[in-house]
Amino acid sequence: MPNSTGTAGRREQRGLILDFAGVLTASPLAVHRAWCVSEGLAPEAWRSVLNDHPEGRRLYTALEIGEIGQAEWNEGTAALLGEHVDPVNLMGQAWAEVPPARRMIALARAARAAGHRLALLSNSFGLDPFNPYEHVGIWNLFDVHVVSELEGLAKPDPAIYRLALERIGLPAERCVFVDDHEVNLPPAAELGITTVHATDEDRAVAELEALLGVTAALTV
Repeated sequence: MPNSTGTAGRREQRGLILDFAGVLTASPLAVHRAWCVSEGLAPEAWRSVLNDHPEGRRLYTALEIGEIGQAEWNEGTAALLGEHVDPVNLMGQAWAEVPPARRMIALARAARAAGHRLALLSNSFGLDPFNPYEHVGIWNLFDVHVVSELEGLAKPDPAIYRLALERIGLPAERCVFVDDHEVNLPPAAELGITTVHATDEDRAVAELEALLGVTAALTV
């Protein structure tokens, strides 16, 4: 028997708000490790520089909210990774082989076909020269785009969730937000948005199918 939430999802328009990296793509960790090894770096060098190095963290935070562009980030971060690392399209070098999350994208297409409204809510990692959204081919899936670089705000700032609700045009109680980082979920939940922690693509898709009353059908 379908649960009451799933039944309601089939009766009324819902808002589906999706994070990008780790939700609409596979986890990038294995690809980043492989890229590091191919560059003669330690496997965890990418993660370490972006998350643990003070200057690396500063540069990435500035990139997320549009204080610097991707080209400037490429230059600064390449220098931190190693003097032999080519800064030209550094972000594209490390991200280009990250595969799309095909079942989650199919779920998003099914949700839109069923009349639900879709919003992309993404902490950006730059748009030029490497545009990750166009690379995966998901930009046109969405009715609404809230990208931190363009807004000067980043998750988990509550203001960016309120902005997503304003643009999607539906009350929080009729919206679902999906993110792979648990820290990004509480601000959405506090607004009344149903949250899904995407730690496994198949489980997250199954949960969304029940909530929205749709089926993620993969095309060959």
